Amino acid sequence: MIDDTDPELRNYFTNRLAALDRERASYWSTWRDLAQHFAPRRGRFLTSANDSSRGRRKDQRLVDNTPLLAARVMASGMMAGISSPARPWFRLRLVDERANDEPGARAWLDEVQKRMLHVFAKSNLYNCLHTLYGELGVFGTAALWVDEDDEDIVRGYTLTAGEYWLASSRRLAVDTLYRTMWWTVRQIVDTFGRDTVSAGVRANYDSGQLDLEYEIVHAVEPNPNAQPPEVRGGGRSARSRPPSWNGTVARRLPFRSVWFERGQQGERSLLRVSGYSEFPCMAPRWEVTGSDTWGSGPGWIALGDAQQLQVQQRRKIEAIDKQVKPPMVGPPSLRNEPATLLPGGITYVADPSGQSFRPAIDVRVDLSHLGQDIGETQDRIKQAFYADLFLMMAESDRREITAREIDERHEEKMLMLGPVLERLHDELLDPLVSRVFAIMSRNRLLPEAPPAVAAAGIQVEFISMLASAQKAAATGAIERFWQFGAQIGAVKPEALDRLDPDGTMDAYADMTGVPASVLVDLRKAASMRQARLQAQADEARMKQTMALVQGARTASQIDVGGGMNAVQALLGTGAAPR
Repeated sequence: MIDDTDPELRNYFTNRLAALDRERASYWSTWRDLAQHFAPRRGRFLTSANDSSRGRRKDQRLVDNTPLLAARVMASGMMAGISSPARPWFRLRLVDERANDEPGARAWLDEVQKRMLHVFAKSNLYNCLHTLYGELGVFGTAALWVDEDDEDIVRGYTLTAGEYWLASSRRLAVDTLYRTMWWTVRQIVDTFGRDTVSAGVRANYDSGQLDLEYEIVHAVEPNPNAQPPEVRGGGRSARSRPPSWNGTVARRLPFRSVWFERGQQGERSLLRVSGYSEFPCMAPRWEVTGSDTWGSGPGWIALGDAQQLQVQQRRKIEAIDKQVKPPMVGPPSLRNEPATLLPGGITYVADPSGQSFRPAIDVRVDLSHLGQDIGETQDRIKQAFYADLFLMMAESDRREITAREIDERHEEKMLMLGPVLERLHDELLDPLVSRVFAIMSRNRLLPEAPPAVAAAGIQVEFISMLASAQKAAATGAIERFWQFGAQIGAVKPEALDRLDPDGTMDAYADMTGVPASVLVDLRKAASMRQARLQAQADEARMKQTMALVQGARTASQIDVGGGMNAVQALLGTGAAPR
């Protein structure tokens, strides 16, 4: 049993935090440079802890804001293309493909997806994701904390570089996160209770100093005392029940959570010891080298160009200043005389020899070459952040562009962003959807699953704009194949027998993420086709019968002589006797 007053446990977390800090120290200077050039408002704990400078400008060193704009374009483009709140960007599927064809299972999955998207929209997760994409592009590593919330079901917290530490498992997946926060006395007491906090916090609370700040550390890591679900009283049925709190969550869960005041031992070593059923943090990396825990990203690639750009702009401004307002020289006789170099100003001289002020040096700089070099540097920064790809349609000078050219440009974008999207799916979006699903399931916010779902596992498939565009090559191949088949069928109609319309509809719907309510089930479609064929056959028989009746009526009216009509003659019967 974990004891939150155990000083040895407190020492363990303090020592591990120090070890993680040493491992992270080599990234410190690079992150500081990245923050200064691409995101001055981020990583604010890199230079000092809590120095009351949060409201000051931190971009004084920037002369050209191209790096900031490029990072912003990339964050907005990724938000719109990967997890846009304006359209569904994921759907749920069963691991067993055959079970996906069950109408009840597909309808249940669609209903769950609808409810989950509503939770995403109701909470602040979309705001957090936009901030996270900006953090990821600049620093190469980002972190999103997702907790349960009494009002919005879930609540997200985006962490910035410098205020958290990461560690990886033997599978090189992030499974440990330590984060530090500056909380006011009121926040600390409201969260943990007056009797739990240190003596210093309690004294400030009693004296009314509610806005003084203390540094709080929150650590989440794999729980060495974790028990299997069946031992914890879990299993498939118990996972839908929320854990019992009693001040802290059950302490035998897979991940343990520990809160403590940094630098304050207090009469209680730890503020809270609890646990999580799943890892509550998503820590995506843009690109990882070998077994590193921390990643690198576009900001690392563009940092040299961003630094060069600021130097170039300063040199250009200096050249313009020297041309417009050059250093001047004048005769010694004017040293103590009133003189002015302002426009329209007059300086009176007693010497009529014509001595006057003149430029000390003749500065004639061809700014066009410098401007061209600056433009090339700006373009490289935009390219590093994929800004040219996200804005390629908006910035196109052509008003007419073919659909084929659009497809080719999208394929180019997918070629550039494909590996990054796959990593984001694995390290960010898949765990995020699973975390929200688990929270909703424990709080009984999902409909009861049909038997087909209970017997099969659930997996997440992403259908965002960029994820769907990755599949555009496959859908384009289907379209081109049908066009080719139609061309062959015009010459050889028997070739059309090789085309399967039902299989094509299923494959295309699967690739594009069409909801189950749009695509009719095969059995229902077969029944509709049979009913249509039966109706057509009945109509044909009716027409045939009507034609026979009409023909018989007409034949009965034809006189073939001998007192007989055509029907009598056909049947071989004579006229009625007189």
